[in-house]
Amino acid sequence: MQDLFAEAGLSSGSVYLYFAGKDDIMLAIAEENMREVLALLHGLADQPRADGIGAAVADVLSVVRRKHEESQLGPMSVLVWAEALRNPKIAGTFNESLIQMRADLAEAVRSYQAAGGLPKDASADAVAKLLIAIVPGVILQLALFGTDDVAGMPEAVAALWP
Repeated sequence: MQDLFAEAGLSSGSVYLYFAGKDDIMLAIAEENMREVLALLHGLADQPRADGIGAAVADVLSVVRRKHEESQLGPMSVLVWAEALRNPKIAGTFNESLIQMRADLAEAVRSYQAAGGLPKDASADAVAKLLIAIVPGVILQLALFGTDDVAGMPEAVAALWP
């Protein structure tokens, strides 16, 4: 929290004028970091991309890497995940976002399956869950090893799912 106060250039008392407590601060940071990813996946559900689902997931990974470079998304995400295990409010918000991401991605997978871009023998919901699972893995590697370690991953996912 001291790092956050220093980054904001405010005292703890000033920060708590805007937030009721640490949990609300963590929720705000998590929601801000997830907003762009949610928008990308929602847009994909509304309008599947001609360049394939792999390219869309690659874009998500690029956003994650950029957000990590801008604001240390990796370590912050790991902290929020840990808090979600003990705090029902954070867990609820996180679960709502994850459910929405899965639903949007499953809708996109169904579109790609219908167009012949993905095999139809796998459940769209299962494929969406698998693709979503890639993102926390990349975030964890960012937290532990830094941005150089995830170099090339967007291109790899695009190559796996053209």
